[in-house]
Amino acid sequence: MIKIVTTGPESSGKTTLAKALAEHYRVAWVSEYARDYLNDLNRTYEEKDLLEVAKGQVKREDEAAKDKLDLLICDTSLIVIKIWSEYRYGRCHPWILDQIEQRSVELYLLCTPDIPWEPDPLRENQTDRSELFLLYQQALKSKPTEVIQGNRQQRLAQSTNAINQLLP
Repeated sequence: MIKIVTTGPESSGKTTLAKALAEHYRVAWVSEYARDYLNDLNRTYEEKDLLEVAKGQVKREDEAAKDKLDLLICDTSLIVIKIWSEYRYGRCHPWILDQIEQRSVELYLLCTPDIPWEPDPLRENQTDRSELFLLYQQALKSKPTEVIQGNRQQRLAQSTNAINQLLP
């Protein structure tokens, strides 16, 4: 199975791209667990919640992988949780760091924040997207990564070109 992850700062087009890729390749995609978790929380999240979000994301990915798909598209990954945890709290839980190293990802599609901010009650960083993008670049420097930018059509074309190189 080839696992592709869309990643990047808030409101950088990760979900839109993941959905478009799943439609293009006619495969399932793994949605972001954090969104569901935080919507059901009924309180302000705390640092300890990030570990629960990470575990939920891993479970979602593992459930999808049971279907033995040739290609799996994931809207986000543990890298997002790592970067946010370090940015907000100055540290990241060791379990999350360990899982990042253990879990195989064939390609990260790093979405640039070059599209307009879309307000969302769960988003917090409209003005820090460029700073966060640099943290993503640093975190992914030793991992297979393609930087994705431009409008929706350009992003889809860049992504499919990169993914097609991985397909048999």
